[in-house]
Amino acid sequence: MTFTAHLRQEADALFQASFDHPFVRELGTGELDEAKFRHYVMQDSYYLNQFSKVQAKGATLAPNMEVASRFLTHALHTIEAEHALHREFFTLLDVTEAEWATFEPAPTAYAYAMHMQQAGPTLGDVLASILPCYWVYYEIGERLKDATPDHPIYTTWIATYGSEWFRDLVEEQIERLDVLAGQATAEERFRYQQLFLKSCYYEHAFWEMAWTLESWDLPAGVTR
Repeated sequence: MTFTAHLRQEADALFQASFDHPFVRELGTGELDEAKFRHYVMQDSYYLNQFSKVQAKGATLAPNMEVASRFLTHALHTIEAEHALHREFFTLLDVTEAEWATFEPAPTAYAYAMHMQQAGPTLGDVLASILPCYWVYYEIGERLKDATPDHPIYTTWIATYGSEWFRDLVEEQIERLDVLAGQATAEERFRYQQLFLKSCYYEHAFWEMAWTLESWDLPAGVTR
């Protein structure tokens, strides 16, 4: 069994929890409340900004120019392709420039970004922390690619993550982590596993954040 196959096996319950989350299920059927998707899109735009910076950080830790170039290419894809998608969603969901200018990430989005940014000190650590974002979205895209939500935004979202273009990026990073794990010590591989599992936890938490419209407001009944 490859290292990443082992990681996927260890994280299976977390992957399945994402697949089964009502946000994901209702996105596929078209029943998802648009307000929840709007909240998700704004949080995800913040997250992808941080994600691209971590991809660029990976380039600085790369063992050679070829790998550095690929990490920078991935960062560029995140900035250009996925951010363009979110800009389209902002227009369709009436997210104004003024609203975005005062945006504050929800606790889960903020914590996930901090988790990735603090991963280190090797390229393996960085890749293990960001790979679940690739992998979970790829598998969701595969599961939903035949869905017909009858909603233009949800249809576009599914088409993006169910595409061959995205699959190629995911498979490249999976193979790369296997190579890095083969060169790593047992201690480093254990660290990679822990980073990967924590990111899988945050992937599920991200759906819940969107579903509950999570914010920094105190829960009902809690006083300052």
